[in-house]
Amino acid sequence: MSKKTKAFLYNLIGFAILFLGFRYLIAHYTGLTGIWIPITAFVVGTLTAPKFQAIQSPDGEKLFMKWIVFKGVKEVK
Repeated sequence: MSKKTKAFLYNLIGFAILFLGFRYLIAHYTGLTGIWIPITAFVVGTLTAPKFQAIQSPDGEKLFMKWIVFKGVKEVK
């Protein structure tokens, strides 16, 4: 599997987990109703999800991650 595919899947999985978690929390612990629950969960999930990116370098393709929880950019093995 290529690093670009891994980056896409990691982005998707990371966002999906956070989106579902925030959707549950927002639905149960706020006064929001209707379409505002998934919209708010989408925005919060997008802002807090880790970002993965595959970069082509002289040493080969590398996978990097940036997340609001960690400072800077980390290489993923």
